[in-house]
This record gives sequence, structure tokens and C-alpha cells, in this order.
Amino acid sequence: MTSEEFKNNLMPLKNKMFRLAFRLLSNRQEAEDAVQETYLKTWKMRNDLKKYNNVDGLLMTMTRNLCLDKLKSKKNKFSGLDPRFNAADSANPLQQSELSDVVNHVKQLISKLPEQQKTIIQLRDIEGYEFEEILNITGFDLNYVRVNLSRGRKKIKEEIQKIHSYETT
Repeated sequence: MTSEEFKNNLMPLKNKMFRLAFRLLSNRQEAEDAVQETYLKTWKMRNDLKKYNNVDGLLMTMTRNLCLDKLKSKKNKFSGLDPRFNAADSANPLQQSELSDVVNHVKQLISKLPEQQKTIIQLRDIEGYEFEEILNITGFDLNYVRVNLSRGRKKIKEEIQKIHSYETT
């Protein structure tokens, strides 16, 4: 693979990789470093990329694994998200503020989920990956992914209902 092919085929994935890394690490600088490290590793193995059916999935898997390794080594805890990712395009400033608050709250709830649920929700609901792609990226079983996605969503829904008093008694 030439540098031009690498740039044209793999560099467009940097935003997806960054969002996954940022979600897992909760630190902008560390997420950028993880993406850069993933690209360096990928560049070193550029001649072997033909062996992989889904290079997109490979890069996401490498990014995820690198982030999990960083979390394990530093025992880093996920704390918050960059508020710039919460911008809403509402015409009304009040609606925009309310929506931003809900988005922030959901992101906080996601951050409190177990690592597997957090990763699966990030890939499925935020990045928009299909189940097959999630299976390739994570190496999890389909039932495991579905159960953890369901449990994570249910927990978030319950917490939102408690806060906004949407529960019916």
C-alpha cells in the first residue's frame, strides 16, 4: 500500500476512531494519541492489510484495544465529555439548552455503564455500526452484544425517567 492509498483509504476513518477513543478515554489528548498510535501500527503493517476483509473494522478494533490497554494500565476512569460534541441545531435557544442538557445527561449515564455496554452503545447507537461490524470489532458473541445493548439502553432509560419524573406509579 502506497502512502497515497493509505491517506485516501484509511485517513477518512480518523473521526470515527477519535470518537470511540474519546468515549473510552474521556481525554481529548489521549484519544488523539490513541488514534495516532493506531495509524502508526497500521502503517507498519500496511503490506499485510490485504489479508483483512474489513479494514474499517480492523482500525476500530485496534483503536478500542489500545484504549482498553491504556485504561487498564492507568486505571483511568471515564469522567465526562467534551461539551462541543453536544451542540444542538435547534432554532430556539431554550430548546437548544434543554436538548444539550439531556444529551449531556445521557452521556454521563453512558459513562457509568460497564465497559462492555459502554463500548457496544458507542459503536451501535452513536457510530451507527451494524451488529456484524460490532462483532468483528469487539469479538463478542451476537447474543452477548444484544443483551448488553439492551441492558445498557434499559438502564439509561430508567435513569432518565427517574430524573424527569416520567415514571408512572
